[in-house]
Amino acid sequence: MLNKKQTLRLQTLLGLCLVLFAILLGRMMYLQLWRGEYYTKQSDGNRLRQSRIIAPRGLVYDKDGKELVNNLPGYAVVLQKQSDYKPETLEHISQLLDIPVADIKKKIKESRNYYEPILLKNNVSQEMVTKIEEQRRYMPEVMLSVQPIRNYPYKELAVHALGYVGEVSSYEIAKGLFKNVTQGSIVGKSGLEKSYDKILRGEDGSFMEEVDVAGNVVKHYDSVQPVPGKNLQLTLDFRLQKALEEFTDKHLAYLRNSGLAPRARAAAVVALDPRNGAVRAMVSRPGYDPNLFVHGISSKDWDRINNDDAYPLNNKVISGEYPPGSTFKIVTGSAAFELNKVGLNEPIFDGGFHPLVPTMGNAGGEVLGWLTFISALAMSDNVYFYELGNRVGIDNIAKYARIYGFGQKTGIDLEGESRGLVASKHVKREIWDEDWRLGDTFNAAIGQGFNLTTPIQLSVMLSIVANCGIKYQPYLVDSILNADGTLFEKPKRAEGKHIDVSQQTIDYMRQGMSATTQEGGTASYFSQLPKPIAGKTGTAENSHGRDHGLFVAYGPVDDPELVVVCIVEQGGFGSTAAGPCVYRAFEEFLKEGGWMPEGKPDQQAGGSPAEPVPAAQ
Repeated sequence: MLNKKQTLRLQTLLGLCLVLFAILLGRMMYLQLWRGEYYTKQSDGNRLRQSRIIAPRGLVYDKDGKELVNNLPGYAVVLQKQSDYKPETLEHISQLLDIPVADIKKKIKESRNYYEPILLKNNVSQEMVTKIEEQRRYMPEVMLSVQPIRNYPYKELAVHALGYVGEVSSYEIAKGLFKNVTQGSIVGKSGLEKSYDKILRGEDGSFMEEVDVAGNVVKHYDSVQPVPGKNLQLTLDFRLQKALEEFTDKHLAYLRNSGLAPRARAAAVVALDPRNGAVRAMVSRPGYDPNLFVHGISSKDWDRINNDDAYPLNNKVISGEYPPGSTFKIVTGSAAFELNKVGLNEPIFDGGFHPLVPTMGNAGGEVLGWLTFISALAMSDNVYFYELGNRVGIDNIAKYARIYGFGQKTGIDLEGESRGLVASKHVKREIWDEDWRLGDTFNAAIGQGFNLTTPIQLSVMLSIVANCGIKYQPYLVDSILNADGTLFEKPKRAEGKHIDVSQQTIDYMRQGMSATTQEGGTASYFSQLPKPIAGKTGTAENSHGRDHGLFVAYGPVDDPELVVVCIVEQGGFGSTAAGPCVYRAFEEFLKEGGWMPEGKPDQQAGGSPAEPVPAAQ
């Protein structure tokens, strides 16, 4: 018989055998059941090679069918998935493609949960294609894949509306920001490319090949063809967009070089149809070339764009927040008429300052005497609107600001839209923890102080006035089209709705804005256009430098078809800084409509005919 010591040893040995057996059995089950499909594919990968056929993204057209974004044929370098790679192979690839080995290893690690080939570099040159083919025997794991390359033929044109594409990151996949994508997929990163990514992307196809030990193809198997993405037809007018961008760039340069506004590098211009909310042009300056991002932006280009203090990547039309300045007087005036706090022809005296707050008056201390509403709006008088603010109070000013759409997103089909800010007692208490004062009401009444708005919000406000009180949601995509050009669907949008402001009050605003562009108004040079245009100047205080210049306008007055809003950061007076860009937009619009002869613009960059310098903004 065995003694106790021997029995204990046998029991221990038996226990170890059982543990080892359990580990081996568990490992076998893991390999066969859990990871069986993966290793089967990997085994087949020694002779079978499966590759994706990337679906071409949908094209993007302007309102008349002109291509704004398309695809070009190109080659991508991909790495066939393996369980391990020889160091000398990775070193060879690194030297050939000029990619650090560490970056290649990172891509391999990020794709460990996928079986598809690993994208190393896209849109390689024909010279690189030749080099890779010549050295295939030394690196059979490397393949060339034909794929469509996103192309923006007009470079910066409408870049903030269109956006750009790039390779999806592991972070974006992990966070579920894009559905049904794998490592190496090209997705929209900003603008419409991102908002409509799922529609534009399409469905990838695949094909199978049998290869020999050198990676040469010996047999082709059936393939699944890709389904191209849907196309987008936009509301943008290519001709107007191009003209506005070119003029804005020249005008900003003029403001800087002339010394009128030495730091005027940034601007936002938006033009839309007030009858339905269709955006005809969207300009944000400075811009950038979206083609830089398609192939993976270089460190040099990224640093140049990202470190620019004028923020080229920001779409200032929808995300830039500025005090609305005197353009906000439309809101204050509407509140006063709706609450019966003033009559259309009631005179109010402007002695250069308001008697209740003597430190607050007109720019330059100008005294304009007795004024009625139409003349006060046309001359952008501050003291008159201080008095209206005093009569209606801050709560009512805030109420009508929200009725006109301030303090809320417009719902335009782009990501990154800001809400802005409506001045109120609550806002001051939350930000400064201070009581509201009468001077704060005066500031709010003329669009200063705590008020913040975006250019797209201003365009909605102006569209309401131009369209007799009806508010529309602005939009950029008119239709989604099939690859053959037939209609797939129309994006859903909110229907037009009349705001809670009477038609009589809207008419008063229209009369005041029409007087602004006639003799005696702050933008009388607009009277030289063949069709009457209604407008409003504005100057927004800026704590970081020179004031921002604003100008808003719609026309023709008798049947408005276009609204234009412009803000020039650190541009100074709205008439001289922003007015010329708006003037140029209406020149182009009137030429397209046949109301003006074609040819060179009558207006030169940096100035408008008989341009005044307003004293009260």
